[in-house]
Amino acid sequence: MQQKIAAEFLGTFWLTFGGCGSAILVAVLPASGIGYFSVALAFGLAVLTMSYAVGGISGAHFNPAVTIGLWLERRVAGIDVLPYIIAQVAGAVVAAAVLALIASGRPGFEMGVFAANGYGPLSLDRYSLLAALVVEVVATLFYVFIYMRVTAPGAPVGFAPIAMGLTLMLIHLVATPITNTSINPARSTGPALFAGTAYLSQLWLFWLAPLLGGALGACLAGALKEK
Repeated sequence: MQQKIAAEFLGTFWLTFGGCGSAILVAVLPASGIGYFSVALAFGLAVLTMSYAVGGISGAHFNPAVTIGLWLERRVAGIDVLPYIIAQVAGAVVAAAVLALIASGRPGFEMGVFAANGYGPLSLDRYSLLAALVVEVVATLFYVFIYMRVTAPGAPVGFAPIAMGLTLMLIHLVATPITNTSINPARSTGPALFAGTAYLSQLWLFWLAPLLGGALGACLAGALKEK
């Protein structure tokens, strides 16, 4: 269990550091040329690389929605759920703290501009609460569904991290203008702690929607099985 916790901590740290770190460069250094596509690629690469690195230890969840989904389908023991989620949140918080320390060395730094999740006035394009709820639920549903199918018995061996990384990249291309893409309560919690009270007040949605979407994705994956 200690190795699993360490793997989930490191994986979620890398996801938050790599993905949110690239996003922060957009706000702090617009001339860098990093745009939506590059940020989406960074998130996808973070999941892909760390899934290969520690997937054999913990399963490479890096996301409470994935952990809950796997638990609902009895692929994770109930006793493992809370330690996994604590490790994931801790990894995201530490990564956000490191990013805040690095980026605060440049005048005008704001963690919330690109790294934190939000809707309405905090959305990049001012999307509504309903729009944010729908996109987060649907995106998480498909991410968890794809995760569970590519890691199920009978799936091609060795290709799951690639599918997971590409799926996360695709989701970011769609959802970033709406919510800055969460689908991951841990990833949302870390930056929100350093982005201000406005982002913290909306954090509930980025726990509720991904967990609901993850549960629905697990049910769908459980219903579609090879004969």
